[in-house]
Amino acid sequence: MNIPANLKYTKDHEWVSVDGDVATVGITDFAQKELGDIVYVEVDTLDQTLDQDEVFGTVEAVKTVSDLFLPVSGEIIEFNEELESQPELVNSDAYGAGWMVKVKMADAAQIEGLMTSEQYKELIGA
Repeated sequence: MNIPANLKYTKDHEWVSVDGDVATVGITDFAQKELGDIVYVEVDTLDQTLDQDEVFGTVEAVKTVSDLFLPVSGEIIEFNEELESQPELVNSDAYGAGWMVKVKMADAAQIEGLMTSEQYKELIGA
């Protein structure tokens, strides 16, 4: 199971990478494996400001649809448009080409409240 140590994680299986005041968000390798083949990623919150833990979109797999929760408050400034034509990137490269949104953080201190890779491993029993 791939759980990079340089990222932060949520109980809802999102990961966060921070560069300055911008957070890149996606779902974890564990989450994509649990969902199975991802066929659609919908994010209709571009240019909206959301609070931490609000739903920013959905990910649809062959047998289920799951909400995506924002790990930090802020404005959704970018959506990974590659996912419109290639949603399977989430399955093949969850921490790279399969990223979902970029968020201009309202409060970077919220990152400190997220899980480390070790804490996330404990959550999922890895």
